[in-house]
Amino acid sequence: MVLERDLEEVAAKQDDLPDVGDVYDEDEEIAIADVFDREFVTERTDFESFDELVAKSPSEAGSGVELETIPHGEWDEFVAEQTDFDTEEAFVLAARDHWVAKQLDLA
Repeated sequence: MVLERDLEEVAAKQDDLPDVGDVYDEDEEIAIADVFDREFVTERTDFESFDELVAKSPSEAGSGVELETIPHGEWDEFVAEQTDFDTEEAFVLAARDHWVAKQLDLA
């Protein structure tokens, strides 16, 4: 898996990266399950899916689509305890970079 810190370095070494428009349509919403896919979640947490991770969090949320119902402080603490990341922000950015790397065939 390409980590956040190497994404730019790996991309810079590629001669044939696709155009942004071929990878992502800015009018298209990206599903949270696509960003936090099974590969990312199983490698970086003790859970099998993002929905399972969210369902086990200290909230009423039962799936990733209900993520916004989790109070920020509780989610940050939960992420630090249940993932390879210290903060929600680090977790989200790493998932984003994982998604980008897959779209660019770098992962």
